[in-house]
Amino acid sequence: MEDKFLSLFREQFMETDIAAINHNTEFRTIGEWSSLLALCVIAMVDENYGVKLSDVDMKSCTRVADIYSIVSSRS
Repeated sequence: MEDKFLSLFREQFMETDIAAINHNTEFRTIGEWSSLLALCVIAMVDENYGVKLSDVDMKSCTRVADIYSIVSSRS
């Protein structure tokens, strides 16, 4: 499940080399990251895992693995 999550997370990026994104990536440091992309990640998680991420959830995360941890604990 963790690799599928990473793959889905990577799909949200259009301009970034996805090979540079891994579980330990601090996603806010990616040049393409924006509030719109955050909404896309929230929607992707809801659509694929049925988990609703809040603004507080997203603000508490720094790495891709942090988001995955929340998703896996709620799905």
